Amino acid sequence: MRRVCIRAAAVCGALLTLVSCGWGGQSTGVSGRPPAAPDGVTAAAGSATSVHVMWNRASGDSEVDHYEVYRGTTKVKEVPGSQHMVDVTRLKPSTEYAFSVRAQDADGRLGPASERVRATTPAATAADERAPGRPEHLRGKAAGSRAAQLSWTRSADGGDVASYDIHQGDTKIHSVGGAQTATVVTGLRPGTRYSFTVRARDAADNVSPASETVQVTTPAAPGGNGAAGGTGLAPTAFRATTHRTDGAHYLDLSWTAPDVDGVITEYQIQLDRQPVTSLVWGGTPPRGRATYSFYVGREAGVTQRVRIRAKLPDGTWGAFSAERTVTTIGGA
Repeated sequence: MRRVCIRAAAVCGALLTLVSCGWGGQSTGVSGRPPAAPDGVTAAAGSATSVHVMWNRASGDSEVDHYEVYRGTTKVKEVPGSQHMVDVTRLKPSTEYAFSVRAQDADGRLGPASERVRATTPAATAADERAPGRPEHLRGKAAGSRAAQLSWTRSADGGDVASYDIHQGDTKIHSVGGAQTATVVTGLRPGTRYSFTVRARDAADNVSPASETVQVTTPAAPGGNGAAGGTGLAPTAFRATTHRTDGAHYLDLSWTAPDVDGVITEYQIQLDRQPVTSLVWGGTPPRGRATYSFYVGREAGVTQRVRIRAKLPDGTWGAFSAERTVTTIGGA
């Protein structure tokens, strides 16, 4: 597989055996409304010195480039637009804090602040170096096509458990207070298989071993285009044509990105069911329809089948687009 670094407003062709770059179709104008205030903001103490803040994706006409997280009036964190949670650290024990979130789009427009939510860190535990016991009996089931419900047995610990961290694969995606032994994970994709584990964290920031793994498969959405095996959504309205310049043939692709909660920055292209290149967007991905053109040789009359798939925000590959057949043409 060859990797292609994509730059805004530039389309350049090269041999597939070389690194090349090219994209097109991105508008540089500013239009629509700035992002709205994120809703669904929650804050829960993760330890005596940290608070876990979560929120829902901000709505609006423009794609969110990043989120800013505030403690009171002070900006303390900035995360990419595909991320909807963060751990705010270096806090004081036994202290109440207020948090809010703002979204900024690719044009630099900062939306209004969310409502403020409050969380109080627990008291510090002196000289506690023993990690909590692992949570047991983790259970999980789908809660509709875009959520999963998890439950587990309370962890045993010499001190109180301050929070439980929920991991999807190797990535921490959520945290709940130490008094909770259940939660609902949202923002999932229909027709997709997920693996979850839970870890307990105490006020001294000691973390338990992971629980056993539970696997949950979300049902396919009505009319959805998930691929077999639950690998996710596919690019739509995929088109493929060819053109000839100075005796060289190029394949011209266009598509609409899958509708997912987050930003897609990478695509894989296959010719005749074999991967030939991976496109990695190095800046802000184009909103709406994307285009890409690359060199396929100098011989006319060559027929190839082409398709494309996206790497989704959770790191898994989505389904392939519809497959198109194209033939290089002769003439000047």
